[in-house]
Parts: sequence; structure tokens; C-alpha cells
Amino acid sequence: MKETFNTSWAGNMAFEAEITGHKVLMDAHSEVGGEDGGPRPKPLLVAALTGCTGMDVVSILRKMQVADDIESFEIKTETEMTEDHPKTYTKMHLIYEFKSKGQPLPLAKIEKAVKLSQERYCGVSALLEKALELSYEIRIL
Repeated sequence: MKETFNTSWAGNMAFEAEITGHKVLMDAHSEVGGEDGGPRPKPLLVAALTGCTGMDVVSILRKMQVADDIESFEIKTETEMTEDHPKTYTKMHLIYEFKSKGQPLPLAKIEKAVKLSQERYCGVSALLEKALELSYEIRIL
């Protein structure tokens, strides 16, 4: 399967990407000549990872009939990056946080959903784990 994407210079240090009909503006921080008009590209990579795995987990938990018992679900990411150029992430640690609406959440099902996402379904995870150390944990609040 081949896909084509287009990113256009939007002036100064800003670039606008069109992704499946949606526009995303990226910009540099003012300290390096940008206007801070949008996120930086590397953090967008982290957002792609958390969005990918999050969608998987919700989809799997819906099939397990667990999603309706969840009040909130967040994925926090702790990263480490090299000091020298090119600055790249060396580690990403995902923290999946779930909060119940009241009754205890089934930890075994949540663990299975996260594991399936990380090991089978999330293409962003599969790509990134070839380049850096990728780990995760689950917290039930």
C-alpha cells in the first residue's frame, strides 16, 4: 500500500502538512526563529504513537465490553533524547492511566488490550521500537 503526503512551507519556520484532508501546522519555537504557531515535529511523533495505541486499546476494550466502565483514559509519555545533533528520542515510556466510573476495572482485560496494541496492532509502536527503547506501564486510578 502506497500513500502520498504533502507538506508545504507556510512562511518563516512554519510548515503545514495535509494529512487525510486535515491540516496540521508545525512551527519552531521563537528562540530558533519560529513564531510558536504550532507543535514541533518530534512531539507530533509522540502524539502519533499515543493516538495509535490509544485507539487500539479503546477498540479492543469495546469488544471486551469494558470501555463503558471507564470514566477517563490518558496516556502519558516520558521521553529521553540525545544531547547532540541530530537530537533524537532514545527512550519512550508510556503510562496508560485508567479511571473507573465506580466499579473496579478488570485489570487482566486492560493488560491484554494494551499488550495487543503494543505487540500486534499499533504500527507506530512497531516502527519506533526498531529505533528506540519503548516501554509501558498501566495504572488504574
